[in-house]
Amino acid sequence: MSLPSREEAWHLLNEYTENPNLVKHAIAVEASMRAYAEKFGEDTEKWGIVGLLHDFDYDRFPEEHPMKGAEILESMNYPEEVVYAIRSHANFTNVPRRSALDKTLFAVDELSGLIVAATLVRPGKKVAELPVKSVKKKMKDKAFARSVNREDIRQGADELGVDLGQHIEFVISAMAGVADKLGLEGSD
Repeated sequence: MSLPSREEAWHLLNEYTENPNLVKHAIAVEASMRAYAEKFGEDTEKWGIVGLLHDFDYDRFPEEHPMKGAEILESMNYPEEVVYAIRSHANFTNVPRRSALDKTLFAVDELSGLIVAATLVRPGKKVAELPVKSVKKKMKDKAFARSVNREDIRQGADELGVDLGQHIEFVISAMAGVADKLGLEGSD
């Protein structure tokens, strides 16, 4: 099958995901994936759809995620590269990340969650104004956003071969482009 449209992927995400925060997370990861695809000269549509759908099964099948999602996408004849990237984005699946697509999804997933949390505790609640040093400081605070896996963030930057600070800055910038959809445009 050729790559489905973003609209088709959006409908699939919303069919399986009721939690509005999971939908926002999908949008944040999609924005980061599109930005990295552009930086790397890759297919922005494909990378965006991978970001949008990486957790679409989590709301309904948390114990089977992401394998259930991969199975659903396979049954819908999604491209193998898309399905593989989604399958490989969680360390516990033991599916090795082989491509830049796989590695980038892993690298931006947990980080986007930490960036949202760090933005929400700032006075202005504006992601575009979130300093990298604040994110790094929050990474060290194990009690803050404790469900975010800090080691995955570090490992993701390493696998991408990018400096952690530059990676954080890049993802903040990507998310700032969709701040209105994330509710992180600030409370001016």
